[in-house]
Amino acid sequence: MNDRYQRPLHDLRISVIDRCNFRCVYCMPKEVYGQAFQFLPRAELLTFEEITRIATVFARLGVKKIRLTGGEPLIRRDIEHLVAQLAAIPGIDDIAMTTNGSLLTLEKATQLRAAGLKRITVSLDALDETIFQAINDVGYPAARVLQAIDHAAAAGLNPVKVNMVVKRGVNESQIIPMAEYFRGTGHVLRFIEYMDVGTLNGWRLDDVVSAEEILTVIDRQFPLEPLPPRQPGEVARRFRYRDGRGEIGLIASVTQPFCRHCNRARLAADGQLYTCLFNGTGHDLKALVRSGASDEELADTIRQIWTVRQDRYSELRTQETRNLPKVEMFRMGG
Repeated sequence: MNDRYQRPLHDLRISVIDRCNFRCVYCMPKEVYGQAFQFLPRAELLTFEEITRIATVFARLGVKKIRLTGGEPLIRRDIEHLVAQLAAIPGIDDIAMTTNGSLLTLEKATQLRAAGLKRITVSLDALDETIFQAINDVGYPAARVLQAIDHAAAAGLNPVKVNMVVKRGVNESQIIPMAEYFRGTGHVLRFIEYMDVGTLNGWRLDDVVSAEEILTVIDRQFPLEPLPPRQPGEVARRFRYRDGRGEIGLIASVTQPFCRHCNRARLAADGQLYTCLFNGTGHDLKALVRSGASDEELADTIRQIWTVRQDRYSELRTQETRNLPKVEMFRMGG
């Protein structure tokens, strides 16, 4: 099933909750998402059974990979039960999760692995405690995120991917320390350009440290060579250290858009379906499910949405498109 640019539907990202226990300055700044902020009430969240039903229909339409996101997905109680349900869907051969690591104990990592989680990505934007705690804005220590990465590895979720969003004037000084720390560990460190997701993080192009700049900084100290993509639609450009001590990834949505290969749909915690990270409106699948629609009616709706899809925000990014209303990332997942 292809969209108007012949991009197939292959990946489904599912946000299981809109809440997060961090207040990262580039995603959920505290001055906006303070104690008075109204998140979704529990009744508005898709249940595990509703998520599984929708994911089953997506699998019949060609989806092979599912990634669970948030908010912070581990806030959702008994998330391993959802993983087990999704792992049982015919046609789904890869289930992954992105987390900030704060709730990733060894016990939880082991439960997730046993339930069928195959891969995990942990967000960590700095090793320096002062910098990292200023970014997450709740005083959470980087040392405990590193411990969470160790827990994931011990549970068999190897290799762990580690995501670092780089923002100029905030944490670009941590590029080399992060690269040095994860070299030789078997984990894959991925550097992500600071993106204009949502409308409330004060994004400016001047704040973006480009992937090429990051590559130059690392290559100067630890020589790199390119690697081919593992599969079509892969968003990270891969490089390995010439001395054989692992690889890194570069995700350059701003300076090197990959819209033409994008094969992802996004299901938000409230059941809205988005066909692009930069959408302003979604399509309400929860209303369909809760009104008694059949699986075939649900599939027809998804087909109609995907086959007319023509999103390519990052290729078109201009002053005008940047000012269009967009859904905040914590609602639809990264």
